Amino acid sequence: MREHTLPAPLILASGSPRRRELLAKMGYSFETCSPDVDEHVGGHPRDIVLTLARRKAEAAAADIPEGIVIASDTLVSLDGAPLGKPADAADARRMLRALSGREHEVFSGVCVLDARTGWQRAVAVRTGVTFRPLSDAEIDAYIATGEPMDKAGAYGIQGGAGRFVAALDGSFENVMGFPVDEVEALLRQAAEEVRPIQ
Repeated sequence: MREHTLPAPLILASGSPRRRELLAKMGYSFETCSPDVDEHVGGHPRDIVLTLARRKAEAAAADIPEGIVIASDTLVSLDGAPLGKPADAADARRMLRALSGREHEVFSGVCVLDARTGWQRAVAVRTGVTFRPLSDAEIDAYIATGEPMDKAGAYGIQGGAGRFVAALDGSFENVMGFPVDEVEALLRQAAEEVRPIQ
């Protein structure tokens, strides 16, 4: 039983199975949608993920009369340059070689928005990840699994790439794309500040 009851139905604006899994583990009941937004955004990765999380939440909220919408976006950043989802296997190989033996950053932006009132809060979360040196054979074997192709930075920490990680500074779930502590804090804030329909 959740300590806070949300004032409206909860909608996860994401097609990501990892985000669905994490939100369900938090104990929330929710519906899902996958809003189509323009993802061409410049700037620092922290600003990019915040902008895209807001865009996704606003696009989802525009289609419903009421509901608490939660949206998230995640980017991997190496030396300040964002690494999104790879275009193909060669692009995935390029990214993984660049990450090999290095520390990089993972940024997730989360936005919670009330469709009825327009109430909105957003936060960006950073986690530092260090990969051990990877051999070309390891990289090729991982790419052959297909796992890197739909993930920022060409890897999923919860999957086969978990064995590549030498050190982690911050939230593991943030690297999965959904920082659960910050998500919980935003949903609690919505429960406290958004007034239900009387």
